[in-house]
Amino acid sequence: MVFQQSCQPKAGRPWAEKLMYYVYVLKSDINGKLYKGSTADLRNRVEEHNFGKVWSTKSATPWRLLYYEGFLDKKVAFIEERFLKSGKGKERLRWLLGT
Repeated sequence: MVFQQSCQPKAGRPWAEKLMYYVYVLKSDINGKLYKGSTADLRNRVEEHNFGKVWSTKSATPWRLLYYEGFLDKKVAFIEERFLKSGKGKERLRWLLGT
């Protein structure tokens, strides 16, 4: 089988097409507040939040993952994270989460 050039991984970065970036929303079981963030390793990042390794969230553990989105482009994930932290983004989250 012959692969077309467009199907080949980019030179020097064979891992690049396998990476996903995630925007996520956590909810504290202690105070009910939401936390929005982004990461390339969602499972590990949620564990870091729950084990108190993240300064901004360690006082409100445990955290539950309420929502996440996957992106192929890190820049787009960061843009979405910033949007979710804005007024319109908070409105969208209320609609998505039914709150």
